[in-house]
Amino acid sequence: MGKTGIQLFDDSRNGLFSVSDSGCDWSLTSGNHHHSIGALFASVNQTNPLGSGFGSGSISSPDPSNNTLSAQLNGKVEEWEEEVVKGEKKKNGGGGFKLKIKVGNPSLRRLISGAVAGAVSRTVVAPLETIRTHLMVGSGGNSSSEVFGDIMKHEGWTGLFRGNLVNVIRVAPARAVELFVFETVNKKLSPEHGEQSKIPIPASLLAGACAGVSQTLLTYPLELVKTRLTIQRGVYKGIFDAFVKIIREEGPTELYRGLAPSLIGVVPYAATNYFAYDSLRKAYRSFSKQEKIGNIETLLIGSLAGALSSTATFPLEVARKHMQVGAVSGRVVYKNMLDALVSILEHEGILGWYKGLGPSCLKLVPAAGISFMCYEACKKILVENSNQEEA
Repeated sequence: MGKTGIQLFDDSRNGLFSVSDSGCDWSLTSGNHHHSIGALFASVNQTNPLGSGFGSGSISSPDPSNNTLSAQLNGKVEEWEEEVVKGEKKKNGGGGFKLKIKVGNPSLRRLISGAVAGAVSRTVVAPLETIRTHLMVGSGGNSSSEVFGDIMKHEGWTGLFRGNLVNVIRVAPARAVELFVFETVNKKLSPEHGEQSKIPIPASLLAGACAGVSQTLLTYPLELVKTRLTIQRGVYKGIFDAFVKIIREEGPTELYRGLAPSLIGVVPYAATNYFAYDSLRKAYRSFSKQEKIGNIETLLIGSLAGALSSTATFPLEVARKHMQVGAVSGRVVYKNMLDALVSILEHEGILGWYKGLGPSCLKLVPAAGISFMCYEACKKILVENSNQEEA
């Protein structure tokens, strides 16, 4: 019987050694089975009178250099077995599969997370956004069901997503900038543990206001074009056509019509939204006595923050929508935000300020929750290094 073996190279010594394949039980299994990786090396350089490769299961070397090689092999085997055991324990511990993408720049991680959060949240609630816009400007009916029926009658399901591409293009960078500015400013203004506050108001309140103003200045023209595409059916062929026609027929300044009430509306909304979100997260951590917050908890916290902020600032949102529509279909052209609010109050009463609040909350509340949840989830996926734990 001849001796058979597998030839392997030792990287550290450029040497050659043989592993007999007779009588070796090499198995790498999961579950409760034993990992007998070490058996692969049970007959390294092992000889007996018969030359069959069977032996006592120990490593023997005829010279010191082989002894060193054997020690290195044993060390490697122990390391591999330890890695397998650790992987088994982590798997059995319920950790599950966790996706991690390495992004070294922390600012880029925030921007990407914010963009994904904005795109996902707005697409999910696009039909409610369309119905809300029609209700706010009195187009298509006086109730959510009437507007829904009118849209389905004239345009079908695609009508519910009219202007959604513009919405995603607007919201993705807007949310990215907004969340980036909020976290950056909030981190700069928040006092360290044991230090006094740098400003007389909560840092998250001011950081939220700065975030809202920043994203509005950058993305307002797209917001106006989205509103026009939603209301003026058949007037524009697409986003680019709407931009060209508005600039040519009404002038470049028309792209910023309603900016003042928008800024005035965004500041209190963003400030209260981020302040409520930050405060609710701190309260949850204090109550639950744990630092990590799950996805469901983040969804609920974000939704509650969105409900509080949208209800408090809704009249300004109504005035902004009216000013953006302008003189379409013979509508009144308002001089400024105050004129719009007074005119709406005179013609429709106090309820006119809150027309569309129901569908607005149905849209904004889950949108806020989904957005915050996606943002926090993306931050956990996008890590600085592959070994980084969840924040």
